[in-house]
Amino acid sequence: MASQLRKRLPIFLAVLVTGLFPALADDNAKTKQWIRAKLPNLMDVYYHLHMHPEVSYQEVETAKYLAKAWRDAGYRVTEGVGGHGLVGLLENGAGPTVMLRTDLDALPVTEATNLPFASKQTVLTDSGASSGVMHACGHDVHMTNLIGVAQYLSAHREAWSGTLMLIGQPAEERGAGAKAMLADGLFERFPKPDFALALHCESATPTGKVALSPGYSLANVDSVDIVVKGQGGHGSAPESTIDPIVQAADLIMSLQTIVSREVKPSEPAVVTVGSIHGGTKHNIIGDSCHLQLTIRSYTDEVRQQVLAAIKRKAIAVAQAYDAPAPEITLSEGTPALKNDAQLTAKVAASFRRALGKENVLPMPPVMGGEDFSQFGLAGVPIVMYRLGVVSQQRLDRYESLGQVPPTLHSPTFYPDASQAFEVGLLSMISATLDLMPAK
Repeated sequence: MASQLRKRLPIFLAVLVTGLFPALADDNAKTKQWIRAKLPNLMDVYYHLHMHPEVSYQEVETAKYLAKAWRDAGYRVTEGVGGHGLVGLLENGAGPTVMLRTDLDALPVTEATNLPFASKQTVLTDSGASSGVMHACGHDVHMTNLIGVAQYLSAHREAWSGTLMLIGQPAEERGAGAKAMLADGLFERFPKPDFALALHCESATPTGKVALSPGYSLANVDSVDIVVKGQGGHGSAPESTIDPIVQAADLIMSLQTIVSREVKPSEPAVVTVGSIHGGTKHNIIGDSCHLQLTIRSYTDEVRQQVLAAIKRKAIAVAQAYDAPAPEITLSEGTPALKNDAQLTAKVAASFRRALGKENVLPMPPVMGGEDFSQFGLAGVPIVMYRLGVVSQQRLDRYESLGQVPPTLHSPTFYPDASQAFEVGLLSMISATLDLMPAK
């Protein structure tokens, strides 16, 4: 008898859960059915966006395409917010305002995937060189996903109540689009959201799964340019010069002690010298050497500590060589992205109900940057979650070959898009419905 009960117990529990939550089970099944029916059309949208990428500040046609898709779904769309930014609104009775955001821009990367729908677009970079253009960070996935979510929520207005606010944000790759939209009166001209959600592709997480965690998710990103000054002359007579390249070498080594010896080991930080340019010929000592640094941190305290230490060390090295003071230029990038703890808990619970708890993973913080953080600093509770976009089969194949899977920004990166959309659509639809219950 006991063995028979054990065999029947899973069936009994399944019947019990379905009996307790029949509407939830039915709604989830209906949503999945709707997604599968719409998937062929959405894949066409994805192919179009992938084949027609536009870099930051040039997202003209991309914005028009998204605006039309949202209008066709019944949203009131305003274009030209903070550059090529879009705002789509759908009012559906009393309730909270929920903002769903996608980014629009691509990267100056020449695609090397050999896919039949690979991008063949080109652009002149800031330096005047020609480059291919590619959605190597998955913004085409983000846009397609939000078009699908917008269509579903418009077609199922009986399931929610409140105001939906769709954001198409330009210039994310330059860390500038969110700030530009806010400066253009985003939350004065349009409702200020009660909650804001965004997803981002994750190449190391398999399809079928999402990942998120409360607190810091992405880092402060700052760029520092240092021009080390010297006194040029002939390479055969270094005593008559002040060598800026030797200074730069000394400074580079000194900078490495900031994180290892000045920042608490429990506080993450990165100081990377990504570029060094100096000199013109074998036997000439030049007048200057240019260093370019990227700085990553989470807290404002560590951010200011590291930046101050860089300035102090650059000045100290110049003084040690009796050289002119260096030129130090800070280009502030994106602030750290911090997921709201209460909103993260609500969204994670929604994901577990819709996807199964085994498909909702914790997301450790990383040192990349994302200007979705600007909306959080503007006083809106935010959550950005990660969407797995590479199939487990492909990940296993890379491992068997001893290869690292292509990361975001790689010219060989591509998602298993149809599998990703099934989870991206279901997760965002489910979370939005839970945040905007029908009255």
